[in-house]
Amino acid sequence: MSSTPVIDVERLNLAYGDFHAVKDLSLQVRQGELYALLGTNGAGKTSALETIEGHRRATSGTVRVFGQSPNDRNAVRPRMGIMLQESGFSPDLTVRESVRLIGKLTRRTDTVERVLGVVNLTRKADTKVAQLSGGEKRRLDFATAVYGTPELIFLDEPTTGLDIQSRDDLWKTVGKLREDGATIVLTTHYLEEAQQYADRIGLMRQGTLHREGTVSELTRTLPSTIRFSLPGTLPEAPLPLQAARDAEGTFLIETFGLQKDLYTLLRWAQDHSVELRDLQAGSTRLDDVFRALGSE
Repeated sequence: MSSTPVIDVERLNLAYGDFHAVKDLSLQVRQGELYALLGTNGAGKTSALETIEGHRRATSGTVRVFGQSPNDRNAVRPRMGIMLQESGFSPDLTVRESVRLIGKLTRRTDTVERVLGVVNLTRKADTKVAQLSGGEKRRLDFATAVYGTPELIFLDEPTTGLDIQSRDDLWKTVGKLREDGATIVLTTHYLEEAQQYADRIGLMRQGTLHREGTVSELTRTLPSTIRFSLPGTLPEAPLPLQAARDAEGTFLIETFGLQKDLYTLLRWAQDHSVELRDLQAGSTRLDDVFRALGSE
């Protein structure tokens, strides 16, 4: 595996008149990893990715893909697969014709039959795009990204409109692509997918890369939580830890020492014969980090 990053962005700026969509963005994506770039609408992630993909020119800064400018389409584009939120296929073309067209445009070598099998659209090969369901169109969009097994694949909201089985199938395919050495860049509003599949995550806010790291590194920036309720009134002995109580009577303990404080609470409950109802304890989730990002 090469030590040279597949994507290398240094102080990228992208402005539309007086509006700065991306501000001094620097990031690297290593070969074989799945990197998720997340942010609310307007955070600048789409503008950043379109520049990395070669669809926009940077106002300033440096972008390198495979060590070259993404604007050098002859050198970079054949090695890159892109799944847009909506690819805009002609509704009068069949699925087979659409995939064949994409194959010619990418200049990668593959067979239509293999790609249709990968995205589970073999039975729809002769169906016109206009007659596909929303989920089937999304799988056709996925086909455009994986044709010819490119080395770098961008997935923009890949599972929107897919049922649970289709989502699982897509991620299995992504897993196989990664086993073959592909590098994946993901954008998604399904944070549980980023939490489950991403090696590293970049969180954008107002055009800047606000935080970056593994899921563990990001979630450790916020305290873990312990939630429970008590039957009836509190026992005479006070709680051993400081806890907030909401209107419904649920107690919340926030802690950076989850194991120690959970043990203290359970020992207290045992010593005082107290039942901790609806007990939940765990690390902060990625969606909590995401919400905290918006309040900073």
